[in-house]
Amino acid sequence: MAQSWVSGSVWLLEYNDKTDDTARPDTDMSTVVDTQTDIVPRLEAASERMQKAHKAAASVIFGQDVVIERVMITLLSGGHALLIGVPGLAKTLLVDTLGKVLGLDAKRIQFTPDLMPSDIIGSEVLEDEPGRARSFRFIKGPIFTQLLMADEINRASPKTQSALLQAMQEHHVTVAGQRHDTPAPFHVLATQNPLEQEGTYPLPEAQLDRFLLQADVDYPDLIAERKMLYATTGNDTAKLEAVLSAQELMATQRLVRQIPVPDKVVEAILKLVRSARPGTGASSETDKFVAWGPGPRASQALMLAVRAKALIDGRLAPSVDDVIALAEPVLKHRMALSFAARAEGEDLAHIISRLAAAVE
Repeated sequence: MAQSWVSGSVWLLEYNDKTDDTARPDTDMSTVVDTQTDIVPRLEAASERMQKAHKAAASVIFGQDVVIERVMITLLSGGHALLIGVPGLAKTLLVDTLGKVLGLDAKRIQFTPDLMPSDIIGSEVLEDEPGRARSFRFIKGPIFTQLLMADEINRASPKTQSALLQAMQEHHVTVAGQRHDTPAPFHVLATQNPLEQEGTYPLPEAQLDRFLLQADVDYPDLIAERKMLYATTGNDTAKLEAVLSAQELMATQRLVRQIPVPDKVVEAILKLVRSARPGTGASSETDKFVAWGPGPRASQALMLAVRAKALIDGRLAPSVDDVIALAEPVLKHRMALSFAARAEGEDLAHIISRLAAAVE
């Protein structure tokens, strides 16, 4: 990636993140984004709105500031997030709250083993009205929303998971040969329970790679849990107001892609992701402890995520520290431990932490 500073403007060469297999080999896969000097006040205004949205969400969801930030990073990056946590940690409330704060239409699907693709996508019904010819009409399923919570996604069969996969990647579904586009914006926040694995269907690697990042939802600390007790067992209910609309969110997503990224940050992203791939010789530790590593989507995800984090923090450009901070949530679900790693008690969090420390 090349960038230069000319007459107060930033010319940023940005690679297209589409991975459509049908793309022509001779197609130009890069675009030049002209980032004018007026981006500074726009970034400041967007940062102020996102900080206000974060504060509003934190007033309802206690002790999960990191999770809220990472979900907001996902939304600003235009991606999907995988939330891992035990029941009762406000994952459902998080989706509902962010839907209200960000002005998005939000729906929830409880995934179960008997859930069918038509239960989430929708189906065609035959209409037979007097005086009219019989015809089919498509009734949209709950997937046609702007913010979808796929609760316990690994409880559904692979057939149902694959139906969601197309919508996540292509932002449309096909029923009876007809294409139906999902609303814009369209984001999926899927949850998994790490405890109960009996009767579940682990997500395939291809679908895990579609999630921009994985957010681990931990137990709240003592102070946050005390506040939660008072807030949820009384008569008072927090009132949430929309901080921005869906159109404003999409405008902010486009703004995120215009944020300039310093060369040293780009190099840190490439070094980190490539060092996490076994068999490349980039890291002997990776060759020993990692069975398979992240593909190019990880680099793309990190590139967008560090920009989004910079905007939320009120900075005009990301830093290497952002790469280190987001290394685990972006890489963790895109890697698998080898037998040697399991035998020696290694885990992905520690391996990624060591790889991230090496990029400083």
